[in-house]
Amino acid sequence: MIAEKYLKIAAALDSEPSPTFTIVIPVHNEEGSLNELHNRLEDVMAQTGEEWELVLVDDGSTDHSAALIANLHEIDPRVRGIGLSRNYGFQVAVTAGLDQAKGKAIVVMDADMQDPPEVILEMIERWREGYEVVYGVRGQRDGETWFKKATASAFYRLIQRITNVNIPLDTGDFRLMDRRVVDAIKAMPERNRFLRGMVSWVGYQQTGVVYHRHSRYAGETKFTLRKMVRFAMDAITGFSYFPLQLASYLGFLLASMSALAIIVVIGLRLFGTDSPLMGQATTLVTVLFLGSVQLICLGIIGEYLGRIYDEVKARPLYLIDQTWG
Repeated sequence: MIAEKYLKIAAALDSEPSPTFTIVIPVHNEEGSLNELHNRLEDVMAQTGEEWELVLVDDGSTDHSAALIANLHEIDPRVRGIGLSRNYGFQVAVTAGLDQAKGKAIVVMDADMQDPPEVILEMIERWREGYEVVYGVRGQRDGETWFKKATASAFYRLIQRITNVNIPLDTGDFRLMDRRVVDAIKAMPERNRFLRGMVSWVGYQQTGVVYHRHSRYAGETKFTLRKMVRFAMDAITGFSYFPLQLASYLGFLLASMSALAIIVVIGLRLFGTDSPLMGQATTLVTVLFLGSVQLICLGIIGEYLGRIYDEVKARPLYLIDQTWG
């Protein structure tokens, strides 16, 4: 019976060249959740009454994720898989999935089921109302430390203040996008990608859906502190010149302070007043402080210059090792 079911699905896919919905999911060492994820997506998408496909992107997994993707494709032809040549990171893996998506509306979500598949139905309702981007807003977050919640909240509010792009607060990459939004994203070849900002930048009609974010179904988070910092740097440098402006503001501030200090020192000299401001120790501290500020400013410039260097090299964003389907 199961074989007959999927044979009918395969025949339907042959007669339907473009499914209505594509679900893109990056996978990195998620062997513990893939089968359950597929089962829940089947239950959810059956309620839409539309043709759909699932694109799983194996982002250099070292467990049995690739074998599970191949097995899912064998039993369900709606599942297509892409195996990248190495681990390129979440943002590039999503991009690879978007490049392969055929649907009229594309949903991006994680493989750990922290973002419940059932929320997709509400996103589809908003899409049918005319919205071209429907993003998930995290109302409640389970299974995350206070540190991660606090830093994430601070990051979203900082990025909203220093950029000209209106990036919604407390949102992730869990979202539904219309085909023309995805086509616009695919036309943006930048290397250090911040998809949340890119989706906001393209505009169109956008709205949010508040949902309860659950704990991971299986495994451990792959989003370490180092990756979080790198992700924040990509977001800030990709959509804001504020760090460069901050270096200029700091230079003007220190120049003003230096001018005032010169006047004070001249006054002390003229009136012959002994002061703790005089002496080698003060000079040494001042030189070290100014040198540190200069190095920080050079580091900021270097971050932007390094990203320009990445763009100029024009290497492929990713390489595909194997495909299923």
